[in-house]
Amino acid sequence: MKNVKHLECINCGKTYPAEPGVYTCPDCGPEGILDVIYDYDYIKSRVSKESFKENREYTIWRYTDFLPIKPDSARPRLRVGWTPLYDTAVLAEAIGLDKLYMKDDGQNPTASLKDRASAIAVVKAMEEGAKLIACSSTGNAASSLAGNAASVGMRTCIFVPQRAPQGKIAQLQIFGATVISVQGDYREAFQLSAEAIKKYGWYNRNAAINPYLAEGKKTVSLEICEQLDWQVPDWVVFSVGDGCTIGGAYKGFLDLYNVGFIDRLPKFLGVQASGCDPLTRAFISGGKMEPTAENTLADSIAVGVPRNPEKALRAVRKTGGVYINVSDDEILAAMRLLGNTSGIFGEPAGVAGLAGLKKAVAEGIIKRNETVVCAVTGNGLKDVNNAIKAAGEPMKVNPNLDELVSALEQRPGFFDYLNQ
Repeated sequence: MKNVKHLECINCGKTYPAEPGVYTCPDCGPEGILDVIYDYDYIKSRVSKESFKENREYTIWRYTDFLPIKPDSARPRLRVGWTPLYDTAVLAEAIGLDKLYMKDDGQNPTASLKDRASAIAVVKAMEEGAKLIACSSTGNAASSLAGNAASVGMRTCIFVPQRAPQGKIAQLQIFGATVISVQGDYREAFQLSAEAIKKYGWYNRNAAINPYLAEGKKTVSLEICEQLDWQVPDWVVFSVGDGCTIGGAYKGFLDLYNVGFIDRLPKFLGVQASGCDPLTRAFISGGKMEPTAENTLADSIAVGVPRNPEKALRAVRKTGGVYINVSDDEILAAMRLLGNTSGIFGEPAGVAGLAGLKKAVAEGIIKRNETVVCAVTGNGLKDVNNAIKAAGEPMKVNPNLDELVSALEQRPGFFDYLNQ
């Protein structure tokens, strides 16, 4: 990999060669998360804004020069990336912004942003000759890994907490994964997966441990900038669980800055659920992250012990951004708001960012004239039960016109809107 210099510990700064089996800093242990350090001069010699105009590879692989993979490595066969960036004018007006874009990563093959990381995991596993890939997950990372691995005939073993939604479990089963439902919370699922990976020598897809996976997630930022014709928004918004996604998104903007494609970084708004907010608390206190409970319906961000806290905090602190909390009720309201005003269906964790954005605008943190990009990280079909909780049950009538008329007349505002 000519574009990669080495791996660097974000804790002590020591560097290590980008070789198989190197995940965390041996001196710092699990807290020694590694960064992939690139040769930006080499990358600049390979790509330009003009070259991207001619590039017809509309997947994350259009950014191969920014990724820690060998140019000739085999890749998963699913079409990951280049998800739509919608100019959502009606939604923007509803929350008090002049310009708001929604990045719908629920349009990825297994319906979440996690496909970006899993595609890299499969490539790296094949480069190392691994036979099986394993991870722990609240659901989306698991299904994305299983789907991408299945596309190349590779086996997976997935550890999920007992609260994982059935929609995500169904994906795993259909993709042929060996699914271990750990009768406990996410931290217990993570620990058991770590012990099994160590015992059997499986390839480790856990994004907080494997330094290469954040590199896949950063492609969401590369796409945002390219889709905006290399104009940098004032703010980008992400819901936050383990911290890997927001950390990876920051790395994407940093890469573009370092090769001269953009002249500044956006501010980052990190959004957590109030019932599971270890990173918000650490941001406010200025200290180290402390574990919290996992009391939120947004399962994908129900992570009481984030495994990548330093990268997640760095993304917000380095850009002058903010962490903010939202309640489950605010998340459910954001699901309705997003769907009603833009036609985008997001799962609870996928729209937590929008709930936080709405709150940040109301509190004056983000101003009306600032341009914002907000990521929808997962599709609403992942968690239909909470979608119904957010939207309500349908009207039920017998096959009788008079009964239908009566029901419609009792529906608040229905005829008022039609008569406008």
